[in-house]
Amino acid sequence: MRVLLTGANGFVGSHILDRLRTDDLPAVLLLRPRADTRLIAAHLPRVEVRRGGLDDVPTLRAALAGITHVIHCAGATKGLRRGDLFQANQIGTRHLIQAVNDAGEQVQRVVYLSSLAAGRPGTRASPAREADASAPVSVYGQSKQAGEQEVTSTCRGEFTILRPAGVYGPRDREFLRLFKAAARGITPVFGGGRQEVSLVFAPDLAEVVVRALNAPAAAGQTLNVACADVVTAGELALAIAATLRKRTFRLRLPSVVLSLFCLAAGAWATLTGHPTLLAHGKHRELTAPGWVGDTARLQAVLGPVCRTRLKDGLDATLGWYRENGWI
Repeated sequence: MRVLLTGANGFVGSHILDRLRTDDLPAVLLLRPRADTRLIAAHLPRVEVRRGGLDDVPTLRAALAGITHVIHCAGATKGLRRGDLFQANQIGTRHLIQAVNDAGEQVQRVVYLSSLAAGRPGTRASPAREADASAPVSVYGQSKQAGEQEVTSTCRGEFTILRPAGVYGPRDREFLRLFKAAARGITPVFGGGRQEVSLVFAPDLAEVVVRALNAPAAAGQTLNVACADVVTAGELALAIAATLRKRTFRLRLPSVVLSLFCLAAGAWATLTGHPTLLAHGKHRELTAPGWVGDTARLQAVLGPVCRTRLKDGLDATLGWYRENGWI
């Protein structure tokens, strides 16, 4: 087995690379010439790096030389324009699958990292299932769902699509914001904190990704990926405060405030040229009843996975933040 990993220098990709190295699987990284590699610096002397991007099919063909499996983790979570998200998450995936198809039977399987946002909102009472009709509520979700369609409709070989829930863990800058707010004694809660969410610890997700590379039952499957814990946004805020051993003031903000804040953030991003996660319908994700995914199919295909409990995952995340001076 020889694995090409896209997006290895990002938060999730770095954990996948950790797992590949732990399992002693030969990894080849597709990185842009000026990619920020600080999160994976320790691995670089022991892995092969091939330079290129998802916008260049000839470069992708060259990057696939000698590759038997592909993990496609690269993508965009934010962009100045709606089209930027589709360019990265749909067109980039299209180019990669074109190159995989051109390689013939050499590439045995593609594992595509999508998102629960590509499906539909879900709650404890009505969790999102893989067989449900997709109904993404944000541009990001729509772009990831379009990426899924590129895989399912054009990939000639085996593939597996993974839909992770909210990913957290060491190196994550998004959860870092919640930790920093709690460290300052404030836990902002929108809409009463009632939104129900599934989560997955990044090393657990990495285990799922690597196991999906050659699990026979994973071929052709779309799998939700999440741990067993389901929490509300309010419960998550309290759990982070407890991890920090901080007493916090719970700042309750109505959903309309979140919507206005997202609109303002999008306008500021356009003005400054710096993209934000909060634009392009993100407020509809943040104000949905929940993002809970049913994982029965995942457990049936791969067996017991995603076993890290929330408390343990938050403890490990905080430990890493402190060790590396992020908090």
